[in-house]
Amino acid sequence: MTPETTAYRIPYGRSAMPFRLPAGMKGTVVASKRVPPLKDVESAVAAALASPVGSPPVRQLARRGDRVCIVFTDITRASPDNVLVPGFLQELEVAGVRDEDITLLCGIGMHRPSTYAEKVAKLGQAVVERYRVIDHEPQNEDVLIDLGVTRGGVPVSVHEAAVNADLLLATGLVEPHQYAGYSGGRKTVAVGAAGEPLIEHTHGPAFVDDPDTRLGRIEGNPFHEAITEAAARAGLDVILNVVLDDEEQVVCVKAGEPVETHRQLVEFARSLYEVPIPHQYDVAIAGVGYPKDANLYQASRAASYLFFAPTPVVRPGGYILVPARCEEGAGEGVGEQRFLAAMRDAPDVRAILCDARDHGYPPGEQRAFVMAKVLEEVNVVIVGSSCPGVAAACKMEPVDTIEQALALAARDLGRDLEVLIVPHALLTLPVVTPEDPR
Repeated sequence: MTPETTAYRIPYGRSAMPFRLPAGMKGTVVASKRVPPLKDVESAVAAALASPVGSPPVRQLARRGDRVCIVFTDITRASPDNVLVPGFLQELEVAGVRDEDITLLCGIGMHRPSTYAEKVAKLGQAVVERYRVIDHEPQNEDVLIDLGVTRGGVPVSVHEAAVNADLLLATGLVEPHQYAGYSGGRKTVAVGAAGEPLIEHTHGPAFVDDPDTRLGRIEGNPFHEAITEAAARAGLDVILNVVLDDEEQVVCVKAGEPVETHRQLVEFARSLYEVPIPHQYDVAIAGVGYPKDANLYQASRAASYLFFAPTPVVRPGGYILVPARCEEGAGEGVGEQRFLAAMRDAPDVRAILCDARDHGYPPGEQRAFVMAKVLEEVNVVIVGSSCPGVAAACKMEPVDTIEQALALAARDLGRDLEVLIVPHALLTLPVVTPEDPR
């Protein structure tokens, strides 16, 4: 944590939003641990693939004539797939796998399909032109293969390109995640390439209400257990995952068998992202930045992450301010539009919660359920949105500047407020750890 200052900047789109705290307010900035970024990411990826965790190298697993599927993340994830995917492809080339036997599957989950430009941004022009690159289709039963039901009762179906592959590989990004505890690992396949029923079940009220489905928690987390089993059923062989710092620079990369590789990356990520704070605050300012702040569905994660930390970062009745451009409104995908409809059409947040618990909801609406749980306890203000009407429809307060948002908090809570500033709220997990009074 850094000492109080009078002028601050918070990520906003591809730039930053400057602001000052009013007189009487005390600001504290909290950020994840600083570690040196990898100087040569391509070399680090090659080294990870040469010495994978708990697995032979891909070049030894693959053979000429094998069908190979690489599942990669979509544009909403900052995973550097333009380095990770070519790393896999180099291994496959050494093994003699033909280009026509390789499918690159964009794991969109319930997000909208990726555009050609986004595929190029994720993979590079040369890769897109050379290989078959397709989007997952979570609602198209013709491309989904039924893999049964997990021990916990979760129906598993996964894209045929992944299931029918002789070798299934996946990229990913390990960072704090609302449901999985930490993302990456098996999730790129088990959610990104899964059918709607799996996503609906694992994001449903029974999972989301479970106290063990928690940000930063892996052990005993039912969501984590479900996607682990789902990915195993799909036949996931090797993952290649990274951990990023606040500037989206790669600080760690590992490849190998999915379970142990992910465990090791989570251990590293925890040492980086989890930061102690002495108590709850009156106000938190949660930075998001590009690409997550392009729509409200993604940007609102900043508020829910701070609320669903091991202890909520703000006190009951407090304020969470989220600067976000939201140029795509709520978001253009099926899930994002369901979120918007659920938030907009309910008379209040209690109605959202009651309806979800009584009747369930389709994938996408889980974000409405989660945000209703947040809004039941605290106030969420969206700052600088290009679609303020969408924020208002979703029962969040839209304002133009952080100073206006702080004025709202001061009006309700008083002027001598303690403000926690989290420039990278999706990559920083503040953990309330009271100081020992001795």
